[in-house]
Amino acid sequence: MSQIDEIKSRIDIVDLVGETVKLRRAGKNYSGLCPFHNEKTPSFIVSPDRQTWHCFGQCGEGGDIFKFVMKKEGWDFKEALRYLAERAGVTLEAYKAEKPEEKEAHERLRTLLEEAVTFYRYHLSTPAGKFALDYIHEKRHLTDATIEAFGLGYAPQGWDNALKHFAEKGYTEQELLDVGLISQRESGGFIDRFRNRLMIPIRDENGKMTGFGARILDPNDVPKFMNSPETPLFSKSRLLYGLDRARKSIRAANQAIFVEGYLDVIALHQAGFENVVSPMGTSLTEDQLRLLKRFTRRIVLALDPDAAGQKAVLRGLEAARQTLDRQDEISFDARGLLHHEARLQADLRVATMPDELDPDEIVQRDPEQWKKLIENAQPIVVHVMGALAVGRDLDDAKVKSEIAAQVLPLIEDLPNPVERDTYRQRLARFLKVDERSISGGQAQGPKARRSRPRVETPAAQREVPPAVTPTFSPSHKGEAHILSLLIRRPDLLYRLDRGLLEAGLGRMAPEDFGYTDHQVLFRLVRQSLEQDANDASDYLRQNLPPSLESLADELAAKPGELDPLDDRLIEDLFRAVVRIRRTALTENINQLRFLQEDSQQSGDLRIASYREMVQQYSTLLRSLDQAQLKQNGRRKEGQ
Repeated sequence: MSQIDEIKSRIDIVDLVGETVKLRRAGKNYSGLCPFHNEKTPSFIVSPDRQTWHCFGQCGEGGDIFKFVMKKEGWDFKEALRYLAERAGVTLEAYKAEKPEEKEAHERLRTLLEEAVTFYRYHLSTPAGKFALDYIHEKRHLTDATIEAFGLGYAPQGWDNALKHFAEKGYTEQELLDVGLISQRESGGFIDRFRNRLMIPIRDENGKMTGFGARILDPNDVPKFMNSPETPLFSKSRLLYGLDRARKSIRAANQAIFVEGYLDVIALHQAGFENVVSPMGTSLTEDQLRLLKRFTRRIVLALDPDAAGQKAVLRGLEAARQTLDRQDEISFDARGLLHHEARLQADLRVATMPDELDPDEIVQRDPEQWKKLIENAQPIVVHVMGALAVGRDLDDAKVKSEIAAQVLPLIEDLPNPVERDTYRQRLARFLKVDERSISGGQAQGPKARRSRPRVETPAAQREVPPAVTPTFSPSHKGEAHILSLLIRRPDLLYRLDRGLLEAGLGRMAPEDFGYTDHQVLFRLVRQSLEQDANDASDYLRQNLPPSLESLADELAAKPGELDPLDDRLIEDLFRAVVRIRRTALTENINQLRFLQEDSQQSGDLRIASYREMVQQYSTLLRSLDQAQLKQNGRRKEGQ
């Protein structure tokens, strides 16, 4: 991952733009007043999926986080990069791109994991695996279709079944160790890591295999759940189980639900509740939340009914410091969680499971009950009030004082004054006291903590969470593919332009790229052809900005050999250009339709302008489709 990609993974465009523009939800995007010209109704759209912005008003401009900062501050790319790197906590230094042989090794490891899925699935259907299959059917009530969809399997008893099987297939002990399928004995030699366990494949958000979760079948075994160890492919702090299958439903519902167990996720998906994911254990990490932010900011924590489970989930969100309680009552210090909610500009709620049931048991008993539990999920402050009151006498003045002492600091930390006032009123009603008794100052019960004064920490000293692997949009991948070919063969741009013009389309331009770093690289490719002092490739390398060297190296090192036939390369480039233009036009049309609806409701006169722009974009879209059909026809004639 290049330094620029790392910066993009740490800074969400909605957060960045939201510091300048008041944004509101508009479908799957956000809209607001353009900060670059005066307007009374929104024409400015931010796309969290693509991590880009676009103004459909007077500016007519758009781009990514770099372009936004450049336009806002009047900086060049280098200055914007330096600022955003400092903000993200990324040190700009020489970067060594992953070598092609390293990428090939990782692909081989993924292939090994896919074969392991097949290996464990086979053993689930053997006589030895019948006990595991019965457990899935009878105890967990999962259907064969669900078992197939999630790839569940069985690791047979024995010390070396997997070791022998994959050795016969040509895999080395080191490769098996690298993906966590075997472990090394202290006395020497290797053994299977997973034995007599239900096997659950774990994939990343793109559906690629990373490792396994394994549940015991013998109650005497320990631990109850076991994950793959940390490997080059598996990092449990950066993965969310089920996100590959849940991402579309999360976006559609604009809500994600966290449950504790993998089997809870599977059971809920089977019941039709597909916007559910699970962390790799009971805790949630900053990386996992950053990953989820790409899809929604409405998050429900469906906590297990036991107090320990609730505390663990809250702690995992940096929720953070459990209060000490002499009598082991349920008590939370959720200040860190509320701070996290404010910083994420998210809506975090808590749904507590009733009757000592886990989520999968609830949905089996009554799917409608699960639906209502999620709909009735409470804001964090309200949940804490209820949790503190369980089993306690709310008529006791000391109990009221203790609860107020723990809840009031949470309320005072809320950034929104309306929320603070609302929760003070709610707390007063909850405790059945006069609001004035808790508004004049924080109650000082035996468990009260004094808030530390807020001191602004210098940017260089701030603790910055590690980067996550960014989820790239199709348009980003398409742009990267085009640049990968052009960086290796700049001369292809001449023929690409000619082909585009012959098809009635404009030649390739920087504006075809939605990402600033891609625009800079493309301009350099164009400049390399417009000069004649040096070979184009030499010029490209000599004039490459240091900040883009790592990105250029990654693009140039993309796997796959260049097709020796230039005609095929041109066809590939032509199709890729049509795809990214089509994606951009479709996105613009969808955004304009939201602006049309808003204008119609507010009586804005620009509705006619938006309607005209939709027609123009639709015409361009038809031109692209016609050009692609002609190109396909010419290719067939030449075959």
